[in-house]
Amino acid sequence: RKLLNFSYSFSSDSFYPISGTASPPSDDGSSPKILLERPFVYFGKTYDNIYVNNNGHLTFNASYDSYSPQRFPLYGSRDLIAPFWTDLDNRRSGSVLYNQYTNGSVLQQATRDINSYFPNLSFSADLVFVATWYEVAYLSMTGTKTTFQAVLISGGQKSFVLFNYGSIASATQSVQAGYDTINSIHHFTIPGSFSSSATGNNSTFSLSSNVNVTGRWAFQNSTKLKV
Repeated sequence: RKLLNFSYSFSSDSFYPISGTASPPSDDGSSPKILLERPFVYFGKTYDNIYVNNNGHLTFNASYDSYSPQRFPLYGSRDLIAPFWTDLDNRRSGSVLYNQYTNGSVLQQATRDINSYFPNLSFSADLVFVATWYEVAYLSMTGTKTTFQAVLISGGQKSFVLFNYGSIASATQSVQAGYDTINSIHHFTIPGSFSSSATGNNSTFSLSSNVNVTGRWAFQNSTKLKV
C-alpha cells in the first residue's frame, strides 16, 4: 500500500510541525518499520529503527498492537514510549503521521528547547523524530478528535522525548501516558493516567507540564538521570 504524505496547520505553539508520512488506516495497526537517519539512544540502548503504533505508543524492535493500556511499570521485555496509550481508530477520521529531521529549523528549535529545559548540558540536536496523532478518534466513538505528539530528540549519546498535547476528546476509557523500559528499570507515568482527568477539556496532560510549557512534558532518556 502506498504511504501518503500530509501536512496540517495547527494553532499551538507547543507542537512541532504536523506533517510527514501517514500510517495506513487500521484498527490496532502500525507504521511500517521506520529506519532512523541517526541512532537514538534510549536509556543506554541504541536503536536504528522505530514503529509508530496507532494506539498511541512507539516501540523499537517490533510493532505493538495493544489497545488496552496497562499501568507502568510493566516489568516486561519492551522499551515503550506512550504519549497516549488507549484504544484509537484512524480508519474513519484523523491521521497518524511521522517525520524526521537531520537539519534545518526543526533541529534548531529542538536544540533551544532542550537547552532551556535541561540547562548546563550544551546540547546540540542531530535528529528529531516527530510522531503526531492528529484528530484521531476513539474506537466506536466516531466524531471524537484527539491530537497529541511525541518528539524524539537525539544528539550524540544524549536523547530526550517531548510529549505535546492539544485537544483531548472526552472518553470513559482508560489512558496510560508516560514511558517504560525493559524490566522497568526506568519508567514514568504522567499524573492523570488511569483517571477521569486524562481526557476532556480539563485533561491534566493538556493543562499541565513538567517544564512550565502548558501541554508539554519533557524527559531525558538517561541511565544516570530520571525525570
